[in-house]
Amino acid sequence: MGSSPLVTRPPFRRWAHLVLFTIALVYIVLFHSSISSAFSQSSPQEFARRSQILSKCAYIRAKPGPPPNFHARTQSDRLADSENTTPVLVRNATIWTAANNGHEVLTGDLLMHRGLIKAIGDVPLSLIRQLELNNRKLEVIDAHGAWVTPGIVDLHSHIGVGSLPQLNGAGDTNSRKAPILPWLRSIDGLNTHDASYELAIAGGVTTAQILPGSANNIGGQAFIIKLRPTAERSPSSMLLEPPHTLNGSHFDHTLTPRWRHMKHACGENPSRVYGMTRLDSGWNFRAAYDSARKLRDAQDDFCAKVESDSWDDLAGKTFPEELQWESLVDVLRGRVKLAVHCYEAVDLDGIVRLTNEFEFPVASFHHAGETYLVPELLKKTWGGTPAIALFASNFRKKREAYRGSEFAPRVLAEHGIDVVMKSDHPVVNSRYLLHEAAQAHYYGLDPALALLSVTYTPAIAMGMGHRIGMLKPGYDADVVIWSSHPLSLASTPTQVYIDGIPQLSLPGHYIAKGPSTPPRTPNFDLEKVAAVAHEGIPPLEPRSVHSVMFVNVSGLYMRGDDSSGVMRVSEQAGLVGVEDGRVVCVGHCSDFAEGDVDIVNLEGGAITPGLTSFGAPLGLVEIRLEPSTNDGSVHNPLDGDLPAILGDTIMRAQDGLMFGGQNLLLAYRSGVTTAITAPSGTFLQGVSTAFSPGAAHAGVENASVVDEVALHVGISMSSRVSVSTQVAALRNMLFGEGGDKVLRSVRKGKTTLVVDVESADIMATLLRLKDEYEAHSGRELRMTFAGATEAHILAHEIARAGVSVIVTQSKPFPSTWEQQRILAGPPITQESLVTALLKAGVNVAIGVVEESSARNTRFEAGWFLLTSNGFVDRTTALALATTNLEKALGVQRDMPQDLVAYRGGDVFEFEAKAVGVISETLGRIDLFV
Repeated sequence: MGSSPLVTRPPFRRWAHLVLFTIALVYIVLFHSSISSAFSQSSPQEFARRSQILSKCAYIRAKPGPPPNFHARTQSDRLADSENTTPVLVRNATIWTAANNGHEVLTGDLLMHRGLIKAIGDVPLSLIRQLELNNRKLEVIDAHGAWVTPGIVDLHSHIGVGSLPQLNGAGDTNSRKAPILPWLRSIDGLNTHDASYELAIAGGVTTAQILPGSANNIGGQAFIIKLRPTAERSPSSMLLEPPHTLNGSHFDHTLTPRWRHMKHACGENPSRVYGMTRLDSGWNFRAAYDSARKLRDAQDDFCAKVESDSWDDLAGKTFPEELQWESLVDVLRGRVKLAVHCYEAVDLDGIVRLTNEFEFPVASFHHAGETYLVPELLKKTWGGTPAIALFASNFRKKREAYRGSEFAPRVLAEHGIDVVMKSDHPVVNSRYLLHEAAQAHYYGLDPALALLSVTYTPAIAMGMGHRIGMLKPGYDADVVIWSSHPLSLASTPTQVYIDGIPQLSLPGHYIAKGPSTPPRTPNFDLEKVAAVAHEGIPPLEPRSVHSVMFVNVSGLYMRGDDSSGVMRVSEQAGLVGVEDGRVVCVGHCSDFAEGDVDIVNLEGGAITPGLTSFGAPLGLVEIRLEPSTNDGSVHNPLDGDLPAILGDTIMRAQDGLMFGGQNLLLAYRSGVTTAITAPSGTFLQGVSTAFSPGAAHAGVENASVVDEVALHVGISMSSRVSVSTQVAALRNMLFGEGGDKVLRSVRKGKTTLVVDVESADIMATLLRLKDEYEAHSGRELRMTFAGATEAHILAHEIARAGVSVIVTQSKPFPSTWEQQRILAGPPITQESLVTALLKAGVNVAIGVVEESSARNTRFEAGWFLLTSNGFVDRTTALALATTNLEKALGVQRDMPQDLVAYRGGDVFEFEAKAVGVISETLGRIDLFV
């Protein structure tokens, strides 16, 4: 048989042909793709587009911070060409640098030039000679050993957006359009004409984080500013390291990103504004972050394709962006220093859980009243434990703030948590931010940490620790020279430099030098433990005893007959025996000591008259924003007819008193033995009463010191009716007949009329009304001005009229238009309002406005003592809050000889602590130890 012509090929040869064909096909496809790619990349426009996208993808993942060459700079980026400064050499200074955890103190010099610190400690002579060779005039300041620190840094301020005086046209702290507003920016409302800038600088504040308010869960983006005026006079020129995204997304993405800043808030404020609950706030946060997470993930998916060179998959697509959510995406990327307003454990817990659900860090919790109770919770925050920004003693205005404690800074520090003291300006006048740190130190915070709390710690929390908050070569030349140790009471700047530019026009001219060492603060260990154990509401009632021997007493002051009404009974008394609220022996007390007495060592402290508080509604208000805890406001007859059942009756504060409140007892434990309180209201407020804060209830014998003290009215430009209407109503009350017995007593010149008034113009009208009434009636009209911010303008006229003045804002602040003409006091003006009035011959007293401030009455009096350049002595300072006040209010009885024993120092020092009240009023001795 022959072979068939159709013989089948072996299988392996067919397979080999198939492989060759496939290889050829793949080669053709790849060759075509490479040709196409090469063609497209040859387009300059496409190449530029892809490069830009690659840069953007790299940028969104880059960590913010200073660029690599930042510390090689020779001039501050903050200086305009027209602001080339004179070099300054501060010599013979005690320099607290903030380095070494706040423990580095250098003795020597500091050189500033071109907005930077050039040298510190031992300044090389070669640097000075180089300046001279460059024909630079060197300004030399001899500090004479004064303390020098970095400029004060305020982590929480609304300066510029909540500008002063408060006017409708410049109220830009909050938007109330929706609870979630991450796209808003505080820079867009920054007013360069805020009267607070000068005041804050006069307190040593050089840098502030300007936060939106807390009306919203997410209020918007914050910005950091330097407070000095700039040549450009614009908000933008005040910014410190604004993010590159400030003016949009078109910028050089190869730059090192800068930190961004944002405000969140939880708790009562958003709930009150939007009529919602914490449950709503929780969902608002989660929904917002879910939207941001989706956008972030879309961006990451896009960039993953870009970086894998998958351009064909991206044909016709652009980088995913949404202007509303881009800032919140940066929060998720860890590129935003987030400040969160949260008070209570429930709110703190919600935010901590939120950070772990969406994996983002928090830079700082603010207000944070209960953080000291939950330190371990704070440490669970995703990305690390936030810094905690606190008030020193401004608590209990709201329910969520009711458990706040003056010991919180110390407790948190003991748990290794960074502590910041902040102003929340204008809630606390940021001019006195250092005083917040000083109070924290008084209640136990380590002195180094106290100074760090307003310098380097907030600088770190806002991402600016590479240039501010510390004195170090290459850092910004933000420097303060102080009149005394910065933590001493009333320490005041003698000069402030921002970017090396001096800010005070008359440096050091108005300020007497104070103590150069930090105060030796009292021991509050037991109080701190009690605050934590009782979750912020410790028992404050004193231990009442029959007899006490006070030993190691440096001096005894009592009410007397001299011009101030206060006299020194004994210097270096040594021993003081007291029984049933009365002093029974001084110095020679051997017989008394043999009895059954408690022994209390004052360790060199003094016994002085108890202070009297006025201005704050002590006993009528417990939690200001909780109506059910308060007496309420008196009906204003100018708003409509009074209920007929009231007839001619004027309201009396005595009828609404509540005893045993936290603010009342804290004031008592701080040396306030009499509170004089008027009803809360606007025009016709009512009749004030004087009572003992130490009484348990109104039924206690002598709980009421004076039932009816004075008649109080208020005349203000902020009223719903005109000033002229209010004055006409007052004239009608005075010139009329009949009415309440207290009003009739005012007409007869027996009871004092106290007018809450701020404007000098309204005061002038009231003086004219006084003259008019006295000429008409032939009787004296006893009148006192309370508040009286502008009283210095007509001090001599007030003195001639025999009108007293009660200054209720001893730290002047132009909150409203009628308070704008303040006498700022040192270092801006030589005189304060109190010294100006005293020198004019006016009977002057002091008071406070806030319930939580009543406990600080002795420090307010001490402030005038220490800043008056010797004009106010100790007995006058005591009289400001005792006999002068009682005279101003027309108290016509001899006040009881209530005394307060202070351990460790003088009543006006941070070294002293009230340890007992010798209460003649209550017939007992109340001990706090």
